[in-house]
Amino acid sequence: MTNPASEQLRILIVDDHLMVRAGLGKLLEEAGLKVVGMAGNRSEAIALAAREKPDVVLLELEVDGEDSLLFIPDIREAANNARVLILTAPRQLEGHQRAVQAGAVGVVFKNQEPEVLIKAVRKVHAGEVWLDRTTMGNLFSEMTRKKSNGRDPDETRKESLTEREHQVISLIAEGLKNKQIAQRLFISETTVTHHLSSIFSKLEVSDRLELVIYAFGHDLARLPK
Repeated sequence: MTNPASEQLRILIVDDHLMVRAGLGKLLEEAGLKVVGMAGNRSEAIALAAREKPDVVLLELEVDGEDSLLFIPDIREAANNARVLILTAPRQLEGHQRAVQAGAVGVVFKNQEPEVLIKAVRKVHAGEVWLDRTTMGNLFSEMTRKKSNGRDPDETRKESLTEREHQVISLIAEGLKNKQIAQRLFISETTVTHHLSSIFSKLEVSDRLELVIYAFGHDLARLPK
């Protein structure tokens, strides 16, 4: 049965195996999602992304012998910042970290149940992140390790944040949604949205994932224990 809320969710599949593309396409369509294109290499992927403007791109870690992480920025730009979800093997941990650093917002393992993929697609389309705890922890640790011992070059950006924006960032880092943040701070959801827009602009990040990574990497939130 088609989920009405998903009818406008448009997906591009990028994988160099025809049978895999066909199987994924059938799975997604049966779940009520719309597959707007299937690509088997970089050029096809970028061309389809530009033409179809998908909401979510399901991308294999390696496509046609090429590291697909290298062209994530090109796909996102062509598709007006589509959400990129990586499909890969669970043991490729380094690749998972690089995928997020390249602009992906989620990683789905090939050995997981089909229902997991469907849920991940819907979650990232809704603006959430789909990453396992290990990948998130490693990303935070790596950003902390690379931080300069001298004055942070982003110090001016951090100093431009208001006290309320610091509060919003802390709650975002805890995983709270806009409604929960509004309730916690006794403000409206619209006000939360305005604060987020200001924060994104000041810190030059494009979404909640980049904000969370930035926050942990620049001492705006505490790393999870």
